[in-house]
Amino acid sequence: MTLDLPDHDLLLPYLPPYDWEAVLGFLRVRAIAGIESVADGTYRRTIGLDGGQGTVTVRPGGDDALLATIRFPSAASLPAIVARLGCLFDLAADPAAIAAHFAGDAVLASLVAARPGLRVPGAWNGFELAIRAVLGQQITVVAAIRLAGKLVAAYGEKIAENDGVLTHVFPRPEALAAADLASLGMPRSRAAALSAIAVAVVADPQIFDPGGSLADSIARLRRLPGVGEWTAQYIAMRQLREADAFPAADIGLMRAMADAEGLRPTAAELLARAEPWRPWRAYAAQHLWTRG
Repeated sequence: MTLDLPDHDLLLPYLPPYDWEAVLGFLRVRAIAGIESVADGTYRRTIGLDGGQGTVTVRPGGDDALLATIRFPSAASLPAIVARLGCLFDLAADPAAIAAHFAGDAVLASLVAARPGLRVPGAWNGFELAIRAVLGQQITVVAAIRLAGKLVAAYGEKIAENDGVLTHVFPRPEALAAADLASLGMPRSRAAALSAIAVAVVADPQIFDPGGSLADSIARLRRLPGVGEWTAQYIAMRQLREADAFPAADIGLMRAMADAEGLRPTAAELLARAEPWRPWRAYAAQHLWTRG
């Protein structure tokens, strides 16, 4: 079934350069069936906001801008949708300032030179990202996305604007709060953590809103069930837009910083090595992930 929603074409400006292919590649491997699609140089997803449902399509838009086609019933929701897209595609980043900061670091200077417009992709909202992150603990990205697809099919609302690819919006917190998520094929402890996060968001819908210092944000996030240091730093990077967030215990970062003999640093050693990268450690992490 399809619904004839109005199209709103909007340009989303950014400071050049912008590595669209890298951002698209990051989103492609994490695209959840039913709510996201990456094909032909374009990102598409379903969106739910203010009680409405729709879709958004994003592609390069010419000179220093992305082009977003938003199909949504209420024009009053457009500013909020545009703000979320700005976070999702990291449109506020200043690549020149970041590159200048890393210019004296032999490892990062070469990575920045190879991908001068690399961004830290964000998220549509904090609840979705937290569920994704906890789902992905101790399993591969591919396995986590497969589980997320089952979650969406079981608990996400079907959309009227259904083209057979984009079919659902991500489940609402209320839908997961009392669900038996272990039935989807995950450990009961992880299922309980996901449900508890949903309960926390129902009680406080602003729990993933930016605010306070990075340390305060990490402490607040770590109070959520199933959210440890790595997950908290990851959420801070992608949802809270904390440019200095840094998941030092990430195996990919440790692998990327291995020495010539293949010896990887510990999390503590990597934190110490990352001190000169402040206040842009999240961008350092993104560059290291592309290297690893």
